[in-house]
Amino acid sequence: MKSIIGAAALLLGLLAPSAVLGAPPVTPIQRDLLTPIEERDESRVDTLRHRASTCNTPSNRACWSSGFNINTDYEVSTPTTGVTRQYTLTFTEVTNWVGPDGVVEPIRMLVNGKILGPTIVADWGDNIQVTVINNLVTNGTSVHWHGLHQRTSVLHDGANGVTECPIPPKGGSKVYKFRATQYGTSWYHSHFSAQYANGVVGTILINGPASLPYDIDLGVFPLSDYYYQSADDLVILTKTQGAPPSSNVLFNGTAKHPVTGAGSYANVTLTPGKRHRLRLINTSAENHFQVALVGHSMTVIATDLVPVNAFTTNSLLLGVGQRYDVTIDASQTPGNYWFNVTFGGSGFCGTSANPFPAAIFHYAGAPGGLPTAKGTATDHNCLDNLNFKPVVQRNVVVSNFTKRPANTLPVTLEGPPGQPLFVWKVNGSSINVDWNKPVAEYVLTGNTNYPTSENLVILDQANVWTYWLIENDPDGAFSLPHPFHLHGHDFLVLGRSPDVTPASQTRFHFSQSDVASLNGSNPVRRDVAMLPTGGWLLIAFQTNNPGAWLMHCHIAWHVSGGLSVDFLERRADFKAQTSAADTAAFNSNCNKWRAYFPAQDPFPKIDSGLRKAKYMRE
Repeated sequence: MKSIIGAAALLLGLLAPSAVLGAPPVTPIQRDLLTPIEERDESRVDTLRHRASTCNTPSNRACWSSGFNINTDYEVSTPTTGVTRQYTLTFTEVTNWVGPDGVVEPIRMLVNGKILGPTIVADWGDNIQVTVINNLVTNGTSVHWHGLHQRTSVLHDGANGVTECPIPPKGGSKVYKFRATQYGTSWYHSHFSAQYANGVVGTILINGPASLPYDIDLGVFPLSDYYYQSADDLVILTKTQGAPPSSNVLFNGTAKHPVTGAGSYANVTLTPGKRHRLRLINTSAENHFQVALVGHSMTVIATDLVPVNAFTTNSLLLGVGQRYDVTIDASQTPGNYWFNVTFGGSGFCGTSANPFPAAIFHYAGAPGGLPTAKGTATDHNCLDNLNFKPVVQRNVVVSNFTKRPANTLPVTLEGPPGQPLFVWKVNGSSINVDWNKPVAEYVLTGNTNYPTSENLVILDQANVWTYWLIENDPDGAFSLPHPFHLHGHDFLVLGRSPDVTPASQTRFHFSQSDVASLNGSNPVRRDVAMLPTGGWLLIAFQTNNPGAWLMHCHIAWHVSGGLSVDFLERRADFKAQTSAADTAAFNSNCNKWRAYFPAQDPFPKIDSGLRKAKYMRE
């Protein structure tokens, strides 16, 4: 097993990138080849529409509507708009598809015919209704609305094998209904197979108040790794090898090929003298991104879906699944500026065949062309910034925290005896959900005979703070950073092991002496946080949302390999709050799925069920 892990380390390409950035090779350089952000986001007009709220103005974004503002705790109070935003998402497969950088792929999955699905746009307090139609050939699907708490709508969380059966292929459908109790920036993606890396992904924008005034909302700006191989093939590859470099990096669905120059740069237009809000989203399968705009600073106003006090920085790390809402002042000399993506941590944050992924930020009125200043990179070493302060405070006691088996979740990388496979485990168990009998079915029918393979953690006490120490294989032969995502909650990041470079492979066990380093006074709060290489992360969340909530690594190949637990929270309340209509829809979809799988599915289930390979090529 040690030799296999060593090979994986070599395949990660652990070479420190140059600190000096350069423009990706490109021919020609005419501005008419640049793709404006506005051309892809067809919902932009709706995003920036005039709202009924009259108090939310460029000079006062903290106000929203009568009785609701930036200081309102959205876990306690949400506006009632009476408005329902309706969308339809249709998933299809196409062959010989020409990608955004000109490379022809044998097969690709699309949402509404595009590599990025439409942006789901709503106002804080709106109802959202999304009809998902699965026209894939052999794959089931489910859609997770990343970061949305799904309070009283747990069966719409979109985690197949947990809160629903998959939607069957060849015309199966499901209607997801939930309320926008939060506001800010997020995304949606398939939670079946590695589908979201095959193109089953889109963005979410929920309008609400902000902690800093701004003039112009530029909308969503998703960033993603991009692979010419299917994600399903990569799942199989990564069972025995380390993840390969991404083929390219997409900016808002566009990219330049680093050799041929095919494709186009994403282009964002800045208005001189104005402050702009930009919503950054990492929708990758494996790559963590360091981002910086040459010659400009960014002021963070939200971490994931949590508003924070304004924090200005020159560079940000976005782990897989993370989001930052930032403001950018167009106060520099009008011109064209590179928006650079880099990979830190000596390759442990990911690598790409494109050595200089970039987009262009263009000042309105300035001449076109490529930027000339390359910029320099800051190495974040795959570690989150913990200095953000949420506007709505949460404070917990950390001085009496004691590490116990009941509050510790050890992450380990192992291989079955005699098999050269990577298997990820939490608490000594690799999750393996049952598509045909989701965890929710056990709750709804009162069946407590839970399979061990579901990796369940039972939390039945209401409204108490629970603390979870995640340890990243401190005794293993090799360690990687992991972006841990929790469904149904955001969590407080109370502390982590000492900051070191991931390449050093320094190991840290949590000890009682580490309690002094913890912070329970309004610490950073989010729904994805980086677990350090060989170290530990301490988080806390309150049991105020009954449901079945996955917590998993958001690297597609790792959750495929079993890196997940499932918090089953307040079972009696979960059952009691589930409507008869939701239960009937749940049962109807499960019956349709069971009629399809396994009898009609040409591919067996070979992994955790939260990721599956392969899908059919016709």
